[in-house]
Amino acid sequence: MQINLTGHHIDVTEALKGYVDTKFERLARHFDHVINAHVILSVEKLSKKAEATLNVNGNKLFADSVHEDMYAAIDTLIDKLDRQILRHKEKKSSHRPTAAGIAKTGEPE
Repeated sequence: MQINLTGHHIDVTEALKGYVDTKFERLARHFDHVINAHVILSVEKLSKKAEATLNVNGNKLFADSVHEDMYAAIDTLIDKLDRQILRHKEKKSSHRPTAAGIAKTGEPE
């Protein structure tokens, strides 16, 4: 997975970059078909915002999080993306019988 990290009104330090990389490894463990991720870290007055767009097979997943601490915003962002990825994975591997399976055998798969 390729991660593009951008900072608006904030310098992206090696510590922030390393933290984002380790957190995104958690997403890769659940679903390895993530093509790339674009992460934007921004600061507006006292609030820190983290947002990300993930490109998965045929879909885009987006989440954002606002918090007073940047690390807490990244944690919340990863939790939201994790839920979305698990939901996407369940939809992709649906166990519903298909019309083709019923037509071939005469009974549901």
